[in-house]
Amino acid sequence: VQLQASGGGLVQAGGSLRLSCAGSGFSLEYYAIGWTRQAPGKEREAVSCIGSSVLNKVYADSVKGRFTISRDDAKNTVYLQMNDMQVEDTAVYYCATSPEGSWCPKALNDLNPWGQGTLVTVSS
Repeated sequence: VQLQASGGGLVQAGGSLRLSCAGSGFSLEYYAIGWTRQAPGKEREAVSCIGSSVLNKVYADSVKGRFTISRDDAKNTVYLQMNDMQVEDTAVYYCATSPEGSWCPKALNDLNPWGQGTLVTVSS
């Protein structure tokens, strides 16, 4: 059972990246999946979550209007499209699961990060 984040890299401020969170060993379709991030020297921050119903989406205030979370259950993958990226978005991004199962948690910071993460670096 694994969640693997990928798609990180180096991007200039104002640019875009799409992260992928691929599940293996289990089907993601019954679970809410999210993203958390941790920048060097900073506390972990929850970024976004999508429930098993795509109508259930939650975003941190810091990324609202810039990031979009989506899922493709046929590919067993959740995506995070990041647009208009800022230097403050620099962090290791992790896939995350919800303690609420198929629903995003009421407190986004309750998301539980999984795996190694993928590094996103935004240059000015």
